Amino acid sequence: MQKQIGDAAGITWKYLDQHTESTLSELKQATKLSEQLLLMGLGWLAREEKVDVVQDKKGLKVSLRGR
Repeated sequence: MQKQIGDAAGITWKYLDQHTESTLSELKQATKLSEQLLLMGLGWLAREEKVDVVQDKKGLKVSLRGR
């Protein structure tokens, strides 16, 4: 399962590298990952301090850290 989570983190990172900021639903639709794998991949990236996650009125927005 760790390989799948790592792969999900890589897919998510690549998408965010090409798009400045995304909501969770945009990420799910664009990456075609299950919600569970998407969230685990984002957790992986957050733990490595690679992403910023911000809550606004519409929900969570995710972007690569430092961009």
